[in-house]
Amino acid sequence: MSHTISLEINQRILSIEIGKIARQADGSALVRYGDTVMFVAATSKREAKEDKPFLPLIVDYRENTYSAGKIPGGFFKREGRPSEREILVARLIDRPVRSLFPDGYFFETQVVGLLLSADIENEPDTLGLIGASAALYFSDIPFTTPIGAVKVGLINDRYVINPTAKERETSPLNLLVVGTEAGVTMIEAGANEVDEEKILGAIAAAMVPIRQIIDIQKELYQKLGIKKRAFTPNLPDSSKLAEIETKIGSTLLEAIQTPGKKASEEAITAVLKGLLEPIPQENAKERFETKELFYKLEEKLARRLILDKRRRVDGRGFDDIRPISIEIGMLPRTHGSAVFTRGETQCLATVTLGTPEDAQRLDSLGEETKKRFMLHYNFPPFSVGEVGFLRGPGRREIGHGALAEKSILPAMPTEDKFPYTVRIVSDIMESNGSSSMATVCGGMLALMDAGVPLSMVVAGIAIGLVKEGDRHAILTDIAGLEDHFGDMDFKVSGTDKGVTAIQLDLKLDCISMDIIREALDKARAARLQVLAKMKEAIPAPRPDISRYAPHIFTLFISPEKIGEVIGPAGKVIKRIVALTKARIDVDDTGKITIASTDVEAAEKARQMISEITAEAEIGRTYTGKVVRIEEYGAFIEILPNLVGLMHVSEIAHYRVSSVHDVLKIGQTVSVKVLNVEEGGKIKLSMKALEENPNPGAESPRGEGDREPRYNKPHGSGPRSDRRGRY
Repeated sequence: MSHTISLEINQRILSIEIGKIARQADGSALVRYGDTVMFVAATSKREAKEDKPFLPLIVDYRENTYSAGKIPGGFFKREGRPSEREILVARLIDRPVRSLFPDGYFFETQVVGLLLSADIENEPDTLGLIGASAALYFSDIPFTTPIGAVKVGLINDRYVINPTAKERETSPLNLLVVGTEAGVTMIEAGANEVDEEKILGAIAAAMVPIRQIIDIQKELYQKLGIKKRAFTPNLPDSSKLAEIETKIGSTLLEAIQTPGKKASEEAITAVLKGLLEPIPQENAKERFETKELFYKLEEKLARRLILDKRRRVDGRGFDDIRPISIEIGMLPRTHGSAVFTRGETQCLATVTLGTPEDAQRLDSLGEETKKRFMLHYNFPPFSVGEVGFLRGPGRREIGHGALAEKSILPAMPTEDKFPYTVRIVSDIMESNGSSSMATVCGGMLALMDAGVPLSMVVAGIAIGLVKEGDRHAILTDIAGLEDHFGDMDFKVSGTDKGVTAIQLDLKLDCISMDIIREALDKARAARLQVLAKMKEAIPAPRPDISRYAPHIFTLFISPEKIGEVIGPAGKVIKRIVALTKARIDVDDTGKITIASTDVEAAEKARQMISEITAEAEIGRTYTGKVVRIEEYGAFIEILPNLVGLMHVSEIAHYRVSSVHDVLKIGQTVSVKVLNVEEGGKIKLSMKALEENPNPGAESPRGEGDREPRYNKPHGSGPRSDRRGRY
């Protein structure tokens, strides 16, 4: 039997339907908002593997192209491997849900979201989050904390809940907030230098509809009387923890505080080996439980150090940033490069400048679009001293790259100002926390080295939290161990004026607005310090791009002239490409882009196209060549493929009996443009350039003498209307 609950949000109905389809899943939900429909199913195994002391949660999301009435592009006409967007939405659903499962629930669980209908106006990611909450909450899976999710825009200084696609275009803020009844669980945001107070106001505004979404779920839950399945938490025997602490506690604490990540890890491993040494190898279960208790003790000691002794693992103060070093332009043949090192996290960022032809084509649910700014993040195993295969990017790499890209995007110049396709690659050379924020800083420095005319300088910082009861400590620039044992990873990017991106992930159920405010304040103070260091290394983008980068010229011509540039069967443009070796892109709108690493070649191509597409200016003097003579006048080619008529009466101030008496084919003459008539007829004059010796005399020939119907030279063919790239 199906049940439906609904709520009006921003003049649109949000509805959640339970139990209508996929009834063999443990839980399922159909979520509708406008004409966007999302289906989410949740299933969990009833047996757990004892050797996996964590929640093996799998979240998959697919955007079916039929949801927007499209057939997939490419050779294979069906959905294949998930796109980057699908991976990012799957991560978006995973992050807040994972922390809300009960401790010790280590049963393999899967959440699948399928976009069934897309109206393009209402984004499906928030519906996926709400659907995951409903599918889990209304099942027998022991998930007992429902969540709500909304987006917030800032339009005309007014907060708008779940803005439409058109409204988002004018909003400097695109904020996604996920929350429980008690507080905020996750934040994801992109912004254009929005100050922290406005962001706090947007989060507070989001919590009102979030609690309403939670309330309607709880009301139906009470009516249905759902019973959750019983399970035995897979947790180590905590009674043995005190015994182990007595035995190795002080030694382990010293190992944790050993300077240097690698040295600390080696010291910790040595303590663990000493603890396991008395236990026989064949006693696998006891060795496994002892390891788990050891990790519990390690976490307890690290957190106690912060909360009780008010001291961080590496000895820093809570607001201290690790030492920063920067090297600009390390790689001679890349278009831009920078090495950004913060503590033991190091990013090598490179920038490549390409032509508009290099832009990434996106076959999305809406219209096909192009992406001219890309950031790709790589996390090789050697960066953390491990051994592993170099495969394609994983979900984490895609997620970190997307966050850094979102952070830098507001600083990128518009296409009309800088018509390049820009790609940043971030290779993490070593990592001890906050590598995505190091990518923001390194990527920005590499862009400045490449001479990209940025509108702002962006830096990023990660803020952590350790919280137990009413006590908490907020940590600036968290290291790996603090991230691992802490309760929060709050990444904030921005400028000295405001925020450009936020990503908040928690291991707690939620946090209060007071903690969010404190974290944003600390992030701003730290960001300003990092920005100062970056500006010391390179105060502004270089005035010129690399000599190895393509130089791009942009021309705008009348669309009617495109055929002349291309020529019959592409003959004209192919000749220009052959002579200059430049890459030329011709757009249907009349925009022509010329790119070449040789500036002179690009300039030559531009000049050739300008000559082909030039139009006569009334009153201007040209030096042209006589290409045809008739009884009534002469045709003069004043520019390539641009021919005008000089009537016999305009040759001289005296009577000219025959044009042949004055002009010859191939002769070069100076003429003035008298008029350009509708249809492109050009009237020329030689006598207008000379003073009349007899001002009172009349020309024997009048303006009414016979004129031709065409002003093209003999042999000129029809204009080509072909479009293309050469």
